Amino acid sequence: MREYTKFYITPKGERAARSGHPWVYAEEITRIEGEYQNGDLVDVVTNKGKYLGTGFVNDHSKIRVRLISTNTNDKFDADFWERRLRYAIDYRRTVMPGADFKCCRLIFGEADHFPGLTVDRFNDILVAQTLSLGIEVRKELIFNLLYKILREQGEEIRGLYERNDVKIRLLEGMEENKGWFAFAEAAEPGEPLTEIVENGIRYNVDVENGQKTGFFLDQKYNRQAIAKIAKGKHVLDCFTHTGAFALNAAAGGAAAVTAVDISAEAVQMTDANASKNGLDKVVKGLKANVFDLLSELVNNKSREYDFIILDPPAFTKSGSTVKNAIRGYKEINLKAMKLLPRGGYLATCSCSHFMKEELFVQMLHDAAADANVQLRQIEARQQSPDHPILWNVPETYYLKFYIFQVV
Repeated sequence: MREYTKFYITPKGERAARSGHPWVYAEEITRIEGEYQNGDLVDVVTNKGKYLGTGFVNDHSKIRVRLISTNTNDKFDADFWERRLRYAIDYRRTVMPGADFKCCRLIFGEADHFPGLTVDRFNDILVAQTLSLGIEVRKELIFNLLYKILREQGEEIRGLYERNDVKIRLLEGMEENKGWFAFAEAAEPGEPLTEIVENGIRYNVDVENGQKTGFFLDQKYNRQAIAKIAKGKHVLDCFTHTGAFALNAAAGGAAAVTAVDISAEAVQMTDANASKNGLDKVVKGLKANVFDLLSELVNNKSREYDFIILDPPAFTKSGSTVKNAIRGYKEINLKAMKLLPRGGYLATCSCSHFMKEELFVQMLHDAAADANVQLRQIEARQQSPDHPILWNVPETYYLKFYIFQVV
């Protein structure tokens, strides 16, 4: 006899659960049998009482239950979580071999069946973000197991830094915070700073103050693709953040790279990273609003650049603002296409799940038509495989990345 409280759900919710989607929304619940506290494990069943899965419940969230298992035989003890962690780590060792394993996403939420949990590895520091209450109440067990497994495998890990300074935690009934997690067996972690090597390029990473978890890992192999075609090019890298695309282009032999960001701090970091890698003669940081800069270059009929990279932040974080986002994406892509000479190169992307691939592609078609150019596709790419896309969970697919020649 199972001891978990039962949540009966609608036929619509049942179809989603049977298709492999792990979220049960509040409006899909028809009745509840038993008592529970937020963060508890509960069973989700059909209206006829047939078992569908077990997950974390939270009344504060629109996603009332986040399923973690569809196996009635699972016992959710330390062994269960250790198996699941080993599975995720083994996958990363396979798809991010060698040096890439030192700098990758180890846990990618629902795609690894850890709802609401992100863990990134930056050399000797792990950075975690916990966005579901069910994981929050079990994080001591999960984080200590993760540390134990990595140490067993010979990996040097000096600490895990929590970046829970995000508003979404408030929607889950949790407080915002950040700071070092206290492992059961580990020395004092020291400063929240480390150095990583990605694609042979060195970066300083500040896990306390950097955006999100400190550095964007999902574009790793897209940056390599940029480096392959950058030789001899005059590159404009827009929304450069820490200069990663700019530095990869420079390492690939670009003649000159202008790395643009509206943040003075980002420009300083880009210049520091360029200097660190001996690329400061090629890469120059520029503090500017990308929209204004592109307009100015178009108005001046500039032909300074023959390779433009557009890596903007997510212009939309909800379905309700997609139309505005499309306008923003179109504006920068249209201007880039107008700026590039025939035979020039454009790399462009969207990192928003809500900007569906078909919408992004249509926007590019419309921008090309308005710019009176044709796009010759070189590559269509996605997020790197340490951010795996689970086909049953479309929310795990968010990064669309294209490289074109403008003809």
